[in-house]
Amino acid sequence: MDLLLILKAIVMGVVEGLTELLPISSTGHLILAGELMDFWQKDKRVVFEVFIQMGAMLAIVWEYRQKIFSSLLGIGKPGVERNLYINVAIAFIPFIIIGYTFADYIRAVLFSPYVVAAGFIIGGFAIMWVEKRAYNPDINDMDQITFARAFKVGLCQCLALVPGVSRSGASIIGGLYFGLSRTASTEFSFFLAIPVISAASLYSLWEGREYLVLDDAGILAIGFIASFVSTFVIMRALLKFISNHTFMVFAWYRIAFGLLILLTAYTGAINWVA
Repeated sequence: MDLLLILKAIVMGVVEGLTELLPISSTGHLILAGELMDFWQKDKRVVFEVFIQMGAMLAIVWEYRQKIFSSLLGIGKPGVERNLYINVAIAFIPFIIIGYTFADYIRAVLFSPYVVAAGFIIGGFAIMWVEKRAYNPDINDMDQITFARAFKVGLCQCLALVPGVSRSGASIIGGLYFGLSRTASTEFSFFLAIPVISAASLYSLWEGREYLVLDDAGILAIGFIASFVSTFVIMRALLKFISNHTFMVFAWYRIAFGLLILLTAYTGAINWVA
């Protein structure tokens, strides 16, 4: 196996792990990393990205395995265990309906560097706006989220169907706007990632099934592991960070990254359309 290709796969996996759960959009970063490193053929890269997203998703499942298992045991009776799954379903359903309905339109029209850049920049200003509001959450624990709040967060998550907006960013900042604490909003966003990434991965794998070949299994596994480990680390780091900080640093980062996209797209340095 080519050593350089292995290193590139590790870098791509780490980029996915570091950006999937942060409110900064993993899509733009994967495009940038893939183009800068000239990583794999474009069609194969799509399948690879599916595998590293699944690595990120399984890291969440592993981190919250006790809560997931205990909630499954209690799903048959009323209580916080059942409510967790109901809330995730309520927030997920709008995303899957709108995403499935407009998937072709999104890929045909919205996947342009200027839309992605706008998503980054506008998302950055949205974070600033929400953070500058009076921070007075009335829901401090994920188990306290009501069905109505879950639905509102789910609607916010739908904004992430616009490339560059960020699924985690839309759900976390939406949660803050609707009265969730930073910890409750962030953890709920983690749980929402499980069905969203699973559905998107299955859909993408089916569409790219012709590029699934046994010879690539090693590279796919390396990227998967790199993504799993880096996601596991970033989850804990993010929860620790937000206990004492706001999301403002991510707002400034998003704006700077959006400007970088505009610059590289205008000069032709990066093929963002790919």
